[in-house]
Amino acid sequence: MLLSHRARLLELWRIAASYRLDTHLSVEEAPQLQPIARLLRLHPAAWGKKHQPNAVKYALEDMGTLFLKLGQLLSTRRDLVPPSIIEQLVQLQDQVKPFAVDTAIAQIEDNKHGLGQTIDSLFARFDTKPLAAASIAQVHTAALPDGREVVVKVVRPDIRNTIIADFELLREVASWASARIEAARAVHIIDIVEDYRQVMLNELDLTLEADNTTKMRNNFLGSALMYVPEVYDASKNVMIMERIQGVPISQVEIFDQLGYDRAALAKKGLTIFFTQVFRDNFFHADMHPGNVFVETPPVKTLNLSASSDAGANAGPIDLGHEPRYIGLDCAIMGTLSKEDQLIVARMLLAVMNNNFTALVDIVSRASWIPPNTDKHALIRDMRRTVGPMLQKSINEIDFAGVLMQILDIARRHHMSIPPQLTLLLKTLVHVEGLGRDLYPELDIWSLAKPILSGWIKEQLDPMRNLQQLRKQLPEILLSSTDIPKLLDQGLQSLASQGSRQDSQLREMQQIRADMLNDRRRDWLALAGFGISIAIATQVIGWLAPLFYILAVLAVIWRILA
Repeated sequence: MLLSHRARLLELWRIAASYRLDTHLSVEEAPQLQPIARLLRLHPAAWGKKHQPNAVKYALEDMGTLFLKLGQLLSTRRDLVPPSIIEQLVQLQDQVKPFAVDTAIAQIEDNKHGLGQTIDSLFARFDTKPLAAASIAQVHTAALPDGREVVVKVVRPDIRNTIIADFELLREVASWASARIEAARAVHIIDIVEDYRQVMLNELDLTLEADNTTKMRNNFLGSALMYVPEVYDASKNVMIMERIQGVPISQVEIFDQLGYDRAALAKKGLTIFFTQVFRDNFFHADMHPGNVFVETPPVKTLNLSASSDAGANAGPIDLGHEPRYIGLDCAIMGTLSKEDQLIVARMLLAVMNNNFTALVDIVSRASWIPPNTDKHALIRDMRRTVGPMLQKSINEIDFAGVLMQILDIARRHHMSIPPQLTLLLKTLVHVEGLGRDLYPELDIWSLAKPILSGWIKEQLDPMRNLQQLRKQLPEILLSSTDIPKLLDQGLQSLASQGSRQDSQLREMQQIRADMLNDRRRDWLALAGFGISIAIATQVIGWLAPLFYILAVLAVIWRILA
């Protein structure tokens, strides 16, 4: 099944063996990794070589973008990955090998996918040394002709073909796994691969990232939580945006030096996440430490090392307020349907309340489990497995881990997990890892519960729903005028079927004639209702939604009577 990708598989095997990744596998703690370690030692590239420092980082770099992304995800999971490997994975966030500046300049000046202008005409200054280099692109600092300090993001050359080839390999692996492994089918692994493929390809188009950045900037204009830089220009391969002053969230020693309240910063980060998911329904879905910065005073006021200075974005500003987060790299954004938003919020709240009966009822109503599932057995399984995890002290509870365990149990009971939730769970893994690194005693539960409870209460508020109906009433009424047109289409369809439908044809013609004759009276009735509604709005505003509902019911009754 994988013969067409044999060359790529052999290449990955060679890379892993040449860096002696077998010496970085904890086979004592995880014996199931022993066969993989043996396989790596069999390759000739491993012969005569010993354990190499930073081998995991270098190997993932050589393997390509997809593996870099995997490393970035794992860099936040100190509960899953040994510290020695975490130290290497953290470097993948913004310390990937850069490409040549001449290539970057050519990308910028390119007429098709660049900005189509020379460096000298675009910038008063362009710094040839990259500020940072990541898996998809690298960033250079510059100044516009009017003096504004900017950063210039440039996509890595020839990256698209490699990503497409790797995803073809992943697609075949997913198909193989889906045909043989129940858990793979349950999580719709093929759909996940296809969705992530599109996400990755979208990440290569910086015009999409520019649009996402602008939208998120508008969502947080004037916010005390987060600042999103302004985008000045963008093309497919190049983006120019405002330069910000801050340091990556992983540099906690700088926050201590500045006297920042790390607990407050961690809580603020979680508030931003829940705000994006539930208020905006537009959340940053690639929140590894290389993409999350915190405002700082000007660099010249800090006692930073050379390596830290590379991570800090120069551009003096006077804070004059509590430090905010800075939103960067908006290439991968997530959204949920209104229905899924409510389901996720209720699920999280049920978990926080240790109410597995409510949790199973929620996923059942969402049709995520088969109708014949033994719900009592599912509840018992969750209570037995997850219950002890929730009895730990607040700072020991792995929030994302609890959810993952619940989903693992649900898969064993043939639960069908919607693919759109995968991106949300991935983001939750990042957010919890960042928050706990910043402040290990972070109380995620106490912070999240009032936010979720308030949002659910707002969504289910009957007056709010009536107000929404009031706003949608004109559209509902206008759509009712399409019914005669639909009947015409039905008549034509019936007529084409011959004489067997003659009686039905005459009945529909009569219905259409009656509706056309009565339309004037219908609109007179609507006008009367409109006057009543206007009066009610002025005199007793709280009754206005009720009048709107009566108007809609009257119109429907009049049409169907």
